[in-house]
Amino acid sequence: MSNLRRCRAGVIMLAITVVLAWAFIPAVKLFINHGVAALASLDQQGIEHFIRAWGPQAALVSFFLMILQAIIAPLPAFILTFANASLFGAFWGGLLSWSSAMAGATLCFYLARVLGREAVEKLTGKRVLESMDGFFARYGKHTILICRLLPFVPFDPISYAAGLTAIRFRDFFLATGLGQLPATVVYSLVGSMLTGGTFWFVTGLSILFALSVLIIMVKSLWLARQKNEH
Repeated sequence: MSNLRRCRAGVIMLAITVVLAWAFIPAVKLFINHGVAALASLDQQGIEHFIRAWGPQAALVSFFLMILQAIIAPLPAFILTFANASLFGAFWGGLLSWSSAMAGATLCFYLARVLGREAVEKLTGKRVLESMDGFFARYGKHTILICRLLPFVPFDPISYAAGLTAIRFRDFFLATGLGQLPATVVYSLVGSMLTGGTFWFVTGLSILFALSVLIIMVKSLWLARQKNEH
């Protein structure tokens, strides 16, 4: 059996298991429904309350929440990163956010590779996916790294879009891990220290910082391309 067929079988079995658990196990259904509601509220304190209520299993619940928001994109993950930092501290919260985001990105990548474009369009929206296609057409192999550095580019649609390309998973995984690291560090430091108006002020500064990094990278890529053409 080829790797793709094994992935397809694994994804189908996972999907069936989740659907059956949601349908027939009340605790699972309650967790998913409340988790989605907490994420959709975009309320950091509400998300923290939901995670904290699970006591010793709080970190595991946060991990699954990150994967859940990845599947039901485009819910933003940065609020969950702030919540993790507030609950578990900058280092452990940041590590939890980074590792769970990597797991979510991996799942999105393989879902797209197994299910195909039509299914991905239903998950992300046709226009969103087409905008992601534009990034790949413009930046090529550098797309993953560049988009991970941009706070306003949806994290999960890029993962889905990458799964529809010929990019190797290893390259996708490395670029995702490196690209999301700066934002995870910044958001975790902010989330562990700040709330309220100051929270949003520093968030704005973080976005400006990411934009500055992007401009430098794009300029470098453009100069390199011009040099190769000449």
